[in-house]
Amino acid sequence: MMRLSPFLATLLILQACGSPAAPPAASEASEEDAYRLVWSDEFNSGSGPDTSVWGYEHGFVRNEEDQWYQQDNARIEDGYLIIEGRRESRPNPDYQSGSDDWRRNRPTIGYSSSSINTRGKGEWLYGRFEMRGKIPVGEGYWPAWWTLGVEGPWPANGEIDIMEYYGGDILANVASRGPDGNAQWSTVRVPVDSLGGNQWADDFHVWRMDWDEESIELFVDDSLLNRTLIREMENAGQYDFEPFHQPHYMLLNLALGGRNGGSLDDTPLPASYVVDYVRVYQTAE
Repeated sequence: MMRLSPFLATLLILQACGSPAAPPAASEASEEDAYRLVWSDEFNSGSGPDTSVWGYEHGFVRNEEDQWYQQDNARIEDGYLIIEGRRESRPNPDYQSGSDDWRRNRPTIGYSSSSINTRGKGEWLYGRFEMRGKIPVGEGYWPAWWTLGVEGPWPANGEIDIMEYYGGDILANVASRGPDGNAQWSTVRVPVDSLGGNQWADDFHVWRMDWDEESIELFVDDSLLNRTLIREMENAGQYDFEPFHQPHYMLLNLALGGRNGGSLDDTPLPASYVVDYVRVYQTAE
């Protein structure tokens, strides 16, 4: 369900705003939109993500990506979360000669990064989700901030890509289970070049999701990218529950290569995905 025109109409405004938008205070969000802050991580303390609210993925995980996920690549520095993608050269501890599993048939680990999530520690049904960050752009990079439903196998549990980048585009996606068992997507892609290219990417930007019983709206810098009606994203087949009427948890990761990231042969590394804050607001009951 493509909805490019509302966003493209605001491109000149985005290009004119070179400085990052100041994050709204919780009181401002509450007064303006009847939201109250229910959860946040400002990344202002410690040397790494707080493990009471974030968990880590480990190893080769999904999409035939080239990075090995590990805890060491995520750190807190000067009030920011920094997820760093690096080149590595060491044996794959899960290697099995002759295996058909892409996770096991790679003898070496050539790249590493981190992926953190709030599963089992922070899960929300509806609300305003906001992240201020700066992403690497170019061939090979695949940063994302996204959510998954807590119940059901993918894609029946539902996926929301509030921020995703690869192949030169910013993406805003919603996915559920289609009639053929594969993911059905509501997707919008916006070329970074249309926003200002590397100059745009050098700045911090605010990504936001407004999610209620009827729709999911995905924004960057207050410009609407994608509005998806939940009734149009019902699961097909045996998974008859509605994936966007259940709690979701958040993921932050920097993937490298894989099915969508592209070749890493000429990709500058190390590279950093920098996050200033992540916040969740909900309406007062």
